[in-house]
This record gives sequence, structure tokens and C-alpha cells, in this order.
Amino acid sequence: MITCCNLISGCLATVSALYGDARMALLWIVIGAVFDFFDGMTARLLHVSSPIGKELDSLADDVTFGVAPSAILYQQLCVLDWPSSMQNVVFGSSAITLPQVLAALAFIMAAFSALRLAKFNLDERQAMGFIGLPTPANALFWGSLIVGSHRWLESMSWAPWLLLVLMLMSCWLLVCEVPMFALKFKHWGWRGNEVRYLYLLSCVPILAFFGISGIAVVIAWYVCLSVLTQRQPRQQA
Repeated sequence: MITCCNLISGCLATVSALYGDARMALLWIVIGAVFDFFDGMTARLLHVSSPIGKELDSLADDVTFGVAPSAILYQQLCVLDWPSSMQNVVFGSSAITLPQVLAALAFIMAAFSALRLAKFNLDERQAMGFIGLPTPANALFWGSLIVGSHRWLESMSWAPWLLLVLMLMSCWLLVCEVPMFALKFKHWGWRGNEVRYLYLLSCVPILAFFGISGIAVVIAWYVCLSVLTQRQPRQQA
């Protein structure tokens, strides 16, 4: 039931994004992330974990953290100011313009999110860390970036190309073999948790200074810190 609430949140986030309400879409993604955090924990506490739950969780996650952020990016690309020479290029009798075709590339990220989730289900190395960028982090990056920086993006002539390049980078990060730390604590001491504490402490001033777009900044900082401190996770027995 909790996993299905995550799925419904992703559907509402997608609808909100396609209607041009990126702020509401981000809110539904956050709500979906809360459900995603508690579904596995609740299943273990109630001793109702099952293979069906695992598969359903991945399906829900791809909607909330794959399709929804892709829809946010798609809608933003549709309203940006593309060069007039590109807007005059029309495909067929349906009058679909070249910018609309390029905007649809945003949904490539949904496909890579699904691939990321499928790999995660089969990868036994990710017990205490991640290989590649987690889909919730990627979704929060895009939602907060668009919500917090849409005015700046709409004022820049090269913003569409920047967003498409960032989208391709996100797709690579989702499936790359770069180890990334998880905020899981075996104990609360400093030793062994230095990177986690450093990250959490640095997030406070970033969020205070940048506001909503600070979420995108702290996720970018998470990726950079993971690369700087990466260690191959141990294979499980």
C-alpha cells in the first residue's frame, strides 16, 4: 500500500509537470520519496517482505523518480526560447517543430532510470553504498533545479543546450560504475563516517544560501564528494 502511494505520487507529479506546475511536481516527488523511504522499512518491521514488493517498488520508483523528472524537464524545454531558425523547422502535417522533438529527448532519462533500478535489483555490491547515482537524488536534482532556477534559465539563450547536456550527464551517472556513499550509519562515531558527517554539515549552509535550488547544489556536491572519496564497495559473501 505504501509503495502504491509512492506510485500515485509519481503520477500526480507527472501530471503537475505537464500542466506546467513544476513546484507542485517537485512536492509530489518529495512525498513519493518519503513513501519510498518507509515502504521497505515497514515491510521488514511487519515481516511482509516479498518478491512482489521488490518488483513493485522498482516500478513505482521509475514513475516517481524517472518519468516525473523527465516530464519536468520536458515542459521546461518546451517553454524555453529556442532560436527562431529551429522553430521554423516543422515535421509533417502535425506541425511538430524541431524544439518539440528535442524537448522529447528528456524522456531518455526515464529509460535510464529504469535501467538503473533494474541493475540495482541484481547488484549485490550496493548493501552499504551505491554504484551510480540513485534515482531519487537525480529526480530531486531536476525538480529543484527547474523550480529554483527557471527564471534564470528562461533568460539565457543557451539554456536548452545546457539542460540537454546535463540530462545526458544524468543518464550516464545513473548507470555508471562510480561508487557513491549512502547515508547509512552502522554507528554514530566519527571514525568511518567522516564523509557522511562532512556532507551533512556542508549541506546546511548550501541550502540556507541557495534555497530550493540548493537541493540541486547539494546533490551535485554529493556526486563530486563521492568521486573524490570513492572506494570500491566490498563484495557480499
